[in-house]
Amino acid sequence: MNIQDLEDMGCGTSSATKDKKSGKALKAALVIQNWYRTYRDRLKTRQRYALTIFQSIEYADEQGQLQLSNFFSFMLENYTRVQEKEPGLVTRLFGSSIQDKDRQDYLGLIEVPDSYCGPRLQFPLTFTDIDLLIEGFKQQQILHAYYVLEVLFETKKVLQQMPNFTHTSTSPSKEITICGDLHGKLDDLFLIFYKNGLPSVNNPYVFNGDFVDRGKNSMEILMILFVSFLVYPNDLHLNRGNHEDFMMNMRYGFTKEILHKYKMRSVLMPPIPMDGDPAEKKNKLGTTIVAQGIRTTGSFSELLTKQEWEQVVDILWSDPRGKRGCYPNTNRGGGCYFGPDITAKILNKYQLKMLVRSHECKPEGYEICHDGKVITVFSASNYYEEGSNRGAYIRMSSGTTPQFFQYQITRATCFRPLYQRVNAIESSAIRMLKERMISRKTDLTRAFQLQDRNKSGKLSMGQWAFSMENVLGLNLPWRSLSSHLVTKDKDGNIDYMSGFQDVHIQKPVKEVQSTLIETVYRYRSDLQIIFNIIDSDHSGLISMEEFRSMWKLFKSHYSVHIDDSQFDELAERMDLNKDGSIDFNEFLKAFYVVHKFDKLNKSDNKLA
Repeated sequence: MNIQDLEDMGCGTSSATKDKKSGKALKAALVIQNWYRTYRDRLKTRQRYALTIFQSIEYADEQGQLQLSNFFSFMLENYTRVQEKEPGLVTRLFGSSIQDKDRQDYLGLIEVPDSYCGPRLQFPLTFTDIDLLIEGFKQQQILHAYYVLEVLFETKKVLQQMPNFTHTSTSPSKEITICGDLHGKLDDLFLIFYKNGLPSVNNPYVFNGDFVDRGKNSMEILMILFVSFLVYPNDLHLNRGNHEDFMMNMRYGFTKEILHKYKMRSVLMPPIPMDGDPAEKKNKLGTTIVAQGIRTTGSFSELLTKQEWEQVVDILWSDPRGKRGCYPNTNRGGGCYFGPDITAKILNKYQLKMLVRSHECKPEGYEICHDGKVITVFSASNYYEEGSNRGAYIRMSSGTTPQFFQYQITRATCFRPLYQRVNAIESSAIRMLKERMISRKTDLTRAFQLQDRNKSGKLSMGQWAFSMENVLGLNLPWRSLSSHLVTKDKDGNIDYMSGFQDVHIQKPVKEVQSTLIETVYRYRSDLQIIFNIIDSDHSGLISMEEFRSMWKLFKSHYSVHIDDSQFDELAERMDLNKDGSIDFNEFLKAFYVVHKFDKLNKSDNKLA
């Protein structure tokens, strides 16, 4: 019996019905599929916008960091005048305080008590010490300061014997693993080692810098990498990133982490009392070593020349872009952007095939550009916020294409639906953006009012976006973000003051003018770094005279237009016990942003 016979017997009706139902089911499936794809694309777009906010604010802060370095250059250029007023100030800012010949003197200040139950390293170091260190850090143990100093001194000694550029070779049977920024994300390093194996002669690694800052475990990452380097100096390569820098560490968290874990100003610069100066020496973990004077070595002639400094900044801060040529890196404020033609020129000049670099967070953990000749790898997952990005590392060998391995450290929130995760990331990004807006409220209001010729309190979308971009200097999709920042009327006009209704800076003193509050808040990180450096006795207290004189220098260099009497009045009010000194870190904590409510939280349960 064939198909025609079945149709003649009446079976064809059933088949047609089934085909019709199958067609409807297929159409329904396609509709649902298209809807889901559109829905998912919208969520991805929102996530991408949130990442753009995070990155734009990050780069704007880095501009501030480089501007701060210009401030110190300004002080150095005016050395004679500053030296007359503050004889010890320039030495504290620019002097060196560490000598190799005093290694035992430093280590002699500290002893390891019998009660210490963390990792105990044995020198010369072996593979066992790497394993011991990793297991100890997994148990959240803190490596004793004595071992930290030993590792630092030994690492410095080995590095000084090596060239600035190191060479390594691979073969079809021997691959090399390249990792990007880790930024104190210890769990990411653990995951890389779990998936890819520990460093060894047969498993070499290159780490592309930015080991520290932002994350909570910069010291642990540094110790693991340094110990691994000391065990395998020819098979583990450590490139310097822009965060391997004392000033960056003061802003982005590594210095604070050291102070928290070791209660010293820095284990990198142990204080040594000058001859005849009283000093308090204690040698147990967690105690303070205080010195009223600091022995410094070196001279200003040993500092980098301006040309050398610019070369270092270019190497550490530059980024690839699609546009041809080489032009200023306006986002970061330092280094340059280089196009595909520049990449091709340099690779051809030095007979290279590819550049593998880091320095930029990428949503997928890596990115390929410049016709496949430039690869960016970024190994810190969840860099801005949990769920914000994946991490990655690369395996390469001779004659093969690079292999990319992606991952993302998961917490409980990562198991939530995608829209909830995107809402959380977006909410955090908008909060940061609102805080940036409130720190420039006076400037934004002035810019809005200049555009608002009719004094209606409203602007067109274009006028509002122009003002936001012009004042904040953040290259963001303002039109798309407007629904999260301001309210609009039925005609699409923006109530520009509505952006400040749900957020304000807490005033430590009610009578203080808003302009001064905004200025102190905007420059709080810079001011904290400056005043921590000039806190000569590391007491956390600064004399009122130092407070005033440094503010005047800062105000002059940054072109801040605020009457000195306003700042003096604020300082006097913050000197609560009237002892002529001020706890500047506590002073800054008095300035914080208050979010009255978060509109985005109301939509957590809504589908995008």
